[in-house]
Amino acid sequence: MRHPDQVGPGDAAAFAAARAELLSRPGPPGPGRRGALVALTDDWLDGLFRSAGGAGRAAALVAVGGYGRGELSPGSDLDLLLLHDGDVGDLADRIWYPVWDSRVRLDHAVRTPAEARRLAARDLKVMLGLLDARTVAGDDALTRDLVSSIRADWRGLAAGRMAELRAATEERRERQGEVGHLLEPDLKDSYGGLRDVTVLRAIAAAWLTDIPHTDLAPATSFLMDCRDALHLSSGKPGDRLLMQEQAGVAAALGQDDEDTLMRAVSSRGRQIAHASDITWSRVARMTRRSSRRPFRRLRGRPERAPLADGVVVQEGEAVLAVDARPERDAGLLLRTAAAAAQAGLQVAPHTVQRLAETAAPLPVPWPAAARDSLVSLLGAGRATLPVWETFDQAGVFSDLLPGWDVVRSAPQRNPVHRFTVDRHLVEAAIQAARYQREVTRPDLLLVGALLHDIGKGRPGLDHTDVGVELVARIGPHLGFDEADTATLVTLVRHHLLLPEAATRRDPDDPATVDLVVAAVGDRETLDLLYALARADAQATGPAAWSDWRAALMADLVERVRGVLGGRAAVPGAALRLSGEQEAAAAAGRTDVFVADSAPGAMVEVTVLAPDRVGLLATVAGVLAANRLNVRGARAAGRGDMAVSRWTVDPGFAGRPEPERLREDLRRALDGSLDLRSRLAKRDRSHRDPAEALALEPRVVTVPDASHTATVIEVRTYDRPGALFRLALVIAEAGVDIAGARADTLGSNVVDVFYLRDRRGHPLSEETVSGISVRLAEAARGESFPG
Repeated sequence: MRHPDQVGPGDAAAFAAARAELLSRPGPPGPGRRGALVALTDDWLDGLFRSAGGAGRAAALVAVGGYGRGELSPGSDLDLLLLHDGDVGDLADRIWYPVWDSRVRLDHAVRTPAEARRLAARDLKVMLGLLDARTVAGDDALTRDLVSSIRADWRGLAAGRMAELRAATEERRERQGEVGHLLEPDLKDSYGGLRDVTVLRAIAAAWLTDIPHTDLAPATSFLMDCRDALHLSSGKPGDRLLMQEQAGVAAALGQDDEDTLMRAVSSRGRQIAHASDITWSRVARMTRRSSRRPFRRLRGRPERAPLADGVVVQEGEAVLAVDARPERDAGLLLRTAAAAAQAGLQVAPHTVQRLAETAAPLPVPWPAAARDSLVSLLGAGRATLPVWETFDQAGVFSDLLPGWDVVRSAPQRNPVHRFTVDRHLVEAAIQAARYQREVTRPDLLLVGALLHDIGKGRPGLDHTDVGVELVARIGPHLGFDEADTATLVTLVRHHLLLPEAATRRDPDDPATVDLVVAAVGDRETLDLLYALARADAQATGPAAWSDWRAALMADLVERVRGVLGGRAAVPGAALRLSGEQEAAAAAGRTDVFVADSAPGAMVEVTVLAPDRVGLLATVAGVLAANRLNVRGARAAGRGDMAVSRWTVDPGFAGRPEPERLREDLRRALDGSLDLRSRLAKRDRSHRDPAEALALEPRVVTVPDASHTATVIEVRTYDRPGALFRLALVIAEAGVDIAGARADTLGSNVVDVFYLRDRRGHPLSEETVSGISVRLAEAARGESFPG
């Protein structure tokens, strides 16, 4: 019931009418209209306060939160605090009732300054709201004293409250997604939205660090305009920009169409998110510094640990080494990104800026090392995303990848999708990283996932047809050869084949299987397409992926595999030797040959030695002991001699010296060099990227791959000495390696061994079982064999 002495409803009705007239005026929303709405509301509340008897009392009507900042949208709550220094009687009711009568939503409280400070110390939301408090009516000194105390309290408590604020931000990010990447973002609560601008202001008020101001004010103003237009066009106070509301908001803001609007929303959201990421990185660094003991802070330059060539870890971030020269090292940018993602680290903002501004352009076609870095970056799983977004916000990938500028921030008009085109492509690569062990070419899988929808963002054109044309050019641009480019084109052309055939056609009809067989051609391509189809569906959203769809696709793939039989020859038989190498083989001489190569490029090493059990393990161990990272290997017999050819990345070690390799190989073969101990010591200091993406190794026997040998394939993470570990297991089982193939693709290694027993026959099932178990243990890095 209304108190008889309260302000009558006529005042509320008059305010509501004036408010409605203001909001209905022609023209787009903007700061001017928001300012006018704040002024209108302030004047009315000031009159309410006075007529309710507030004038002359030790009390103030205080605006907090968005209203305190002067940021009223049509659907905003009025966040009001009645601050007093004694008994206020029924003053609050005399103010609140007319506000409720006006149909404006109200969030209200009545407190003394001491009560407000105590609650703010316990409740982070209250603290942040009071940082923006201002007087609407009454005793301004009371408000100013409170705000001064609150700001002092916040500066004193902020270092300890940052973890709580960060956790709340990350929880909201996980729950609401990101403005820059969603097709239907929440303009306020999605990460990169208006609430994050408030968080940035709070961090700045704590005096912990500066916040980036570049483009932040225009981005904030644009999102506020969108929010205003959304409230007016929908007639509701919600902040989620649904697809059905986007055309109306676009029209209200004078945008060409809803796609133009959503590209702008995505761009502004990414600017705010990028500023937030940089700020949180600075906060983390400051927090780490403040937690150190004083004597450690006096040591000068922070400790740096090597991460990759030209890249080190400093204070939990990837930064450039002191002697790094990005203007001379074209591969440094991607190498930095890959190393950071694989280690689960962020790249320091100043490092990103330096690389974006000064890095030498990559030659076209890309060198193998640069392509390998891209694959490693994509293969890091969830850790890929923050690194990718940081560099993408600096404009790096629009320069590196043809066609990326078109899909960047591009919306999709398909309700099945949840992300913008570029974010969907990155998410597809993240999901594809889970399937790296299931394909023979994880590099093609990851790049194919990144490019499978590259043809989108061009209205009126079929995205698959456009994508096929683009990838036919992008493949050679990235340095893929003709055959690999053809496979990438096949992945793009048929990336929807399996889900559509599995869900829309009869799998019992032979024509369905024939259709897929004709498209894929072989089992390797089928495996790639199957992994891509799953990654694509999982990146799309729940509507595109379910247990039912997964079962249908798995059944179809199994049927196609049954048709795509075939046998593979033992690899390595075609290894060609130079004249000098032929002479060494004919003489039965152990020798090592290192081919000439450009500085920083991969190096080819050829090893000849009399064949013996364990030789492959020994050579792999010698290379690992010399800090040569194996990127590929082929091995085969040549009479009584064994020939192996290795592609190695010298990294920090520089080009290997043949004389040293020959001497180390000789000592390892005669037992005077203990490779096991040397590599075990190095292994203990190795930094594993387990936090980036933990995948179990995969050890499988490949049926029907050879008439004369048992073929075992191992897919695992490429740790130092990985091939040495695996080959050592085989040697200690007394099994002969008739042929071998090792490929390192990004952060993955795929090793295939053709094995025979001492009589030259394929292995028994019992032997295969035992070796497989020990190979899996070695691949996990649990311990050195033996």
